[in-house]
Amino acid sequence: MLSLRSIARSAPRTTSRLAIQSARPSISAFRNTARLQAKWTPFLRVAAAPFSTSMRRFDGNEELIAKLDSEIKVEQDIGDPETYRGNVREFIENGPWELQDEQGSQEVKLSRTYNDEKIEISFSVADIASIEPSSGMNDPDAAYDDAEYDNEPEVSAQSGGANTKGSVNQGRTSGGNVRVAPEDRVAPADRPELDDEEGDYGEGEQQPGASFPVRLLIKITKDSQPGAMEIEAIAQDGEMMIESVFFYPQPDLADPQTAEGEFKRRMVYAGPRYDNLDVELQDLMDQFLRDRNIDTELSLWLPDFVDYKEQKEYVGWLHNVKNFLS
Repeated sequence: MLSLRSIARSAPRTTSRLAIQSARPSISAFRNTARLQAKWTPFLRVAAAPFSTSMRRFDGNEELIAKLDSEIKVEQDIGDPETYRGNVREFIENGPWELQDEQGSQEVKLSRTYNDEKIEISFSVADIASIEPSSGMNDPDAAYDDAEYDNEPEVSAQSGGANTKGSVNQGRTSGGNVRVAPEDRVAPADRPELDDEEGDYGEGEQQPGASFPVRLLIKITKDSQPGAMEIEAIAQDGEMMIESVFFYPQPDLADPQTAEGEFKRRMVYAGPRYDNLDVELQDLMDQFLRDRNIDTELSLWLPDFVDYKEQKEYVGWLHNVKNFLS
């Protein structure tokens, strides 16, 4: 009886243990499943975007060509670049010079003969491109005036501590008086600089009659004599100013076409500084040029022609760029 009771009591426990064990999954099963999941990776297909995200190339030639065409019309309204201006044409037609003006080249040449001499003048339209608007900061004369003012000794003390009448610059001396600038010692009506300030000229504009400098290279050869003389000069405001004079024993050294010739040219004695020559010698050299029509008339004509030539080449440049982009 006791044994049957113990069997009956232990039966439910055994049954529950079996039920619990059967309900628990084995650890090995989980491990195998985890391995399978690690090996299997889902493939996600990336859908293509319905529109392009890359930057579209913008062709701006049309706008650039339109601007170039507008610039061409503006320049043509100023004047026909293919027609010489009146003063430019008259100088060539009525003078002894032969003009060598090649389209697309910034270098221009004038040539003539004088007795047994062959004279050739070369200049460039690049001189007009190097002009900078005038300003007090870039004026060497203004800087020199400031330095002279700074180095000027102080005005001695005046009796009674009085100031000079009309002085405007503030700055006291050791005696307690107001320092008087040189311009304050001259009456305002007598100051020459006020004459230049009366004109209404904008910044960078030149006064009437003023011109930009044109650099010249004058080469002179003679049939009866060996060698060549080369003169560097500047034409501006109707004046022809000589900067240097060279002499080459061989004519081809004045215009070498090879590296060897250029080396020989540099080895030639360049001569003394022109401004160190005797004044009478400089005057005779100026007269030498005037006798060959390298004079005031030429100096006045050169800036006008360079201005015309620069406009002509600029219009040609606009046309070339426009045609290239079209």
